[in-house]
Amino acid sequence: MTQRAITVWVEIPVSDLDRAVRFYNAVFDYQMTVDRSGPKAMALLGNQMEVAGANLYEGTPARAGGPTVHLELPGDLESGVARLQDAGGTVDGAPVSIPAGRYVHARDPDGNSISLFEAA
Repeated sequence: MTQRAITVWVEIPVSDLDRAVRFYNAVFDYQMTVDRSGPKAMALLGNQMEVAGANLYEGTPARAGGPTVHLELPGDLESGVARLQDAGGTVDGAPVSIPAGRYVHARDPDGNSISLFEAA
């Protein structure tokens, strides 16, 4: 059986694209900008499109947070949590350790369910 990518692309709906870009840039040390060249403005998470990626777009966030998107942090989990809280996000529990590293469930300012991940 040939292996293939399970996740091809992720879109995270946000109510205010510029605010969301500031939040994700602050928490994950991205240098995103808003691309307004297409039919809908969007911002590529981490400015990456060559590999499986994700983007923010203005839309209606899921009422209960929707699926959880796990995003790798630059640096350690505790610093990432501090940046998240400073930028207006909330943490939903205690850090969890797994063989691949550690993560904590959180929410962005729109209530989208995200996970901050620190690789082992």
